[in-house]
Amino acid sequence: MELKQILTRYWGYAAFRPLQEEIIRSVLDGHDTLALLPTGGGKSACYQVSALAREGICVVVSPLIALMKDQVESLKKKGIKAVAVISGMSRHEVDIALDNCIHGDYKFLYLSPERLLSDIVRTRIERMKVNLFAVDEAHCISQWGYDFRPPYLQVAAIRELHPAVPVLALTATATPEVQDDICKQLLFRNQRVFRQSFERTNLSYVVLYDEDKIKKAVTILRRINGSSIVYVRNRRKTREVASLLNDQGISADFYHAGLDTQVRHDRQAAWLRNSTRVMVCTNAFGMGIDKPDVRTVLHLDLPDAPEAYFQEAGRAGRDGSKAYAALFYTPEDKADLEKRFRWSFPPVAKIRKIYHALGNYLQVPVGSGLGASYDFSLIEFCRQYDMHPVAVHNALRVLESDGMISLSDAVHLPSRILFLVNQMDLYRFQVEHPGLDLFVKTLLRMYEGIFDDFVKIDEEEIARRVPAKPEQVIRNLRFLENRQILEYKPRTNTPQLVFTRPRVAAPDLLLSERDLNSRKRRYRDRAAFVLRYASTLHHCRSRMLLRYFGEKDARRCGKCDYCLERNKLDLDEIEFDTLAGRIRALTTERTMKLEKLVHELHTSNEDKTLMAIRWMIDNHQLRYASGDELTWAGDGSGVA
Repeated sequence: MELKQILTRYWGYAAFRPLQEEIIRSVLDGHDTLALLPTGGGKSACYQVSALAREGICVVVSPLIALMKDQVESLKKKGIKAVAVISGMSRHEVDIALDNCIHGDYKFLYLSPERLLSDIVRTRIERMKVNLFAVDEAHCISQWGYDFRPPYLQVAAIRELHPAVPVLALTATATPEVQDDICKQLLFRNQRVFRQSFERTNLSYVVLYDEDKIKKAVTILRRINGSSIVYVRNRRKTREVASLLNDQGISADFYHAGLDTQVRHDRQAAWLRNSTRVMVCTNAFGMGIDKPDVRTVLHLDLPDAPEAYFQEAGRAGRDGSKAYAALFYTPEDKADLEKRFRWSFPPVAKIRKIYHALGNYLQVPVGSGLGASYDFSLIEFCRQYDMHPVAVHNALRVLESDGMISLSDAVHLPSRILFLVNQMDLYRFQVEHPGLDLFVKTLLRMYEGIFDDFVKIDEEEIARRVPAKPEQVIRNLRFLENRQILEYKPRTNTPQLVFTRPRVAAPDLLLSERDLNSRKRRYRDRAAFVLRYASTLHHCRSRMLLRYFGEKDARRCGKCDYCLERNKLDLDEIEFDTLAGRIRALTTERTMKLEKLVHELHTSNEDKTLMAIRWMIDNHQLRYASGDELTWAGDGSGVA
């Protein structure tokens, strides 16, 4: 099929979004391609349409397990065969999934970067007819990126298995430095880079300086109708803020990674269908959710990095209609951000102690554990070893950045079964065990393909069909597993921890002080930009963000809090910038009285000149040096 036929048949769209078709054709022409598209710009369709246009399978590398699962389910509903190999799956399940990708007509294999470390994955990928390698969240491969993940470096190694297959790297947030590093780390050749401006013309950025954040948030939510996301820093605050909003008659619920998977799913579903208007959440919420009608995104606390803020704020207004991203800021937020910085980098001795305790807790012998996945409860671990959860969390993140382990949030894996015997042997078993005959027949009636692959089951639904109590269903499944009739994997709902290197003795744990200091420096630089963004009173918010991401020619948006004040001057941008430049030149090296300054500017409209000078004084660009003498005060933002 032609590309647009594929798009229409599977997605129902008559036309591509900007740059999508150019990116797809670049890949199909065999070019390694970097695609920089803003949040909601349709990145996944770029590799999905490309893969469907060619014979073979697309291998997709993504760090987000929940997003991989959602993508696989979405593709299956479209009649497209796809599978994800994620933490928590048994070796047998992985074996079957990878074999299906070799011998079946599967079009997509989703993998976490940690899975690329295992020999079983490499060996099977070599035998697959791969038509494309897609790397989602590609900024994770760069040490200059804000979410560096060492296992991503393995992507370049799997290219050796299929040297002629192109790579499509996709991200929504990458500075020019990170863009260059992505191409370098992925060994791009014959490369092309497609970049859509990150400007969101329908989105107004606002910074609010209000001590009573909840009161101001309520005012905004009452003034602006529609769906909303409210971001806060910790789990406790999600519950508190949601409760306060509900007390004010605003429908709200809360969401964080510590909730049960089913609870998170139900709350997200209620918000998506607008049964809940406001979701109060940590940054665990929102990734991969394509809800077009979000009118406001409010940040009650400062994010750690501009990349995180840009992505989260960008979840507003994906339908193209007017939307608002408001960041709340008080002087206390600066102190809180500095405290988070100190907590984020524990001493090396503390990290070694936690690493040693982790190996003992999971009973991983020194020299083993490579690629093994373990259920991991941070709270239980801290309770057993009497450690502070925040310290442990940040130590684990350092270990993850150093490539020792990998962490994932709790992801729901439903119960699965696979029959290990053929139908003739199963019949003999039923004859020998008449008490289980009805139970086995019920399983065969309820689930197709049960002899070929693991299938999802629901113990409660089986119990209703038999009928029996759910506990008896589980006992029957355990009995059948013990007799090697089937393999039974009960549902799991716990975070996963993967050892990406064999465990070493704590004294042998090599943590590079140089790398650690480099990460600290980059963290501090990003936090400093966030503080500048939040505290400046005299720069267009959109232009600050766009320039951070390399769009040096970005112009004033005309809609943020700064621009709305500027607009009252009735001066267009060229007029104001020209006038401000002349004022700066006249007042940088000397002081001048107001009357003399106006006279030397020689403008045709003295009233507008006076308004501009007054505005610059109010916004701390001009100040009175002594008496009535004006002098240049600087922009104070640190941004050119």
